[in-house]
Amino acid sequence: MWRELHHLYNGSSGTFLPVKEGNDAMATVKFDQATRIYPGNDTPSVDRLDIDVADGEFLVLVGPSGCGKSTSLRMLAGLEEVNGGKIWIGDRDVTDLSPKDRDVAMVFQNYALYPHMSVADNMGFALKIAGVDKAEIRKRVEEAASILDLTQYLERKPKALSGGQRQRVAMGRAIVRSPQVFLMDEPLSNLDAKLRVQTRTQIASLQRRLGVTTVYVTHDQIEAMTMGDRIALLKDGILQQCATPREMYDRPNNVFVAGFIGSPAMNLVSVPVTEDGVQFGNHRLHLERQHLTGAGSSVIVGVRPEDVEVTTNEDGLELVVDVVEELGADAYVYATPADSNIRLEGAGDDALAKPFIARVDGRRVPDKGAKIFVYPNPEHMHVFSKDSGARLG
Repeated sequence: MWRELHHLYNGSSGTFLPVKEGNDAMATVKFDQATRIYPGNDTPSVDRLDIDVADGEFLVLVGPSGCGKSTSLRMLAGLEEVNGGKIWIGDRDVTDLSPKDRDVAMVFQNYALYPHMSVADNMGFALKIAGVDKAEIRKRVEEAASILDLTQYLERKPKALSGGQRQRVAMGRAIVRSPQVFLMDEPLSNLDAKLRVQTRTQIASLQRRLGVTTVYVTHDQIEAMTMGDRIALLKDGILQQCATPREMYDRPNNVFVAGFIGSPAMNLVSVPVTEDGVQFGNHRLHLERQHLTGAGSSVIVGVRPEDVEVTTNEDGLELVVDVVEELGADAYVYATPADSNIRLEGAGDDALAKPFIARVDGRRVPDKGAKIFVYPNPEHMHVFSKDSGARLG
């Protein structure tokens, strides 16, 4: 049964409510070389995924469309077959167990509510199917509704609710089951921008109060950075890096991670290697030789917009200002290299399609069309192999 964790203050009712947790067993999750190959495909959709999720941790699976993040979540839920490796929940190998035997609760992108049922019946339906006593169902539903500020809506049908309220009902349905693990598949993608920000804060706060291990899927890297204890970034079914948001931002494993995490994105520029470092336009950046071992004649230098030094004294990479985005205290300058041979990495086929971005003082912005010179702050620059894309040093 449930056990007391602590009490959560509910502002709408002015009362303290017991917040409870499910199974007392350790709810760790482990993807152990987990692989999924769809019939007719030679390439795995998820390729030997290795992730250990700690008890009570909020892990976010993130990546572009088709990277395998939702497939990974569905493998954990038992909705996709595992063609290689294993999946563990706690000390149980659940690889071959049916979804109902895994003690997980899933929150879907489209809420998946029964339109003919009231909010209360939707939230308690899984318990009803499991044969739980009606009084116990009502008790759990009312507790979850109080936590989620849904008490006044319990007798309404889903069609009478807003998108944010429906999403809270879907969350409530997961909470009342008292699962070992919450699984969330892009639960905010149907909400408008303002509501997404508000709801993601509520979900993250609720998860920390309940202490339930959670695996959350999103394509939105800002969502991942703001919600997760750790982020697992996938590309083409392969895990690129699994780390805290700060670690992934400060020390990306490769060019893909560097370009995906952060908004605006990191600037990635291909530059020649010199005897004592690299040449960034007219500016020479000193690097220890061990950081350039095996780098070849050129490397990719990464610098985030806030770590760019902007000058007009012809020291650095020459750029032409295209757009200035004024945000008040700060401004972002979007510019293109004056030399068409300079390649900005991660720009697809057109090297000039991706601008170089620098953050500047909002009260001292360059004019559109002006020439500026930029170079990285050496304490916050990143160097990657031109061939493999892997981090150097």
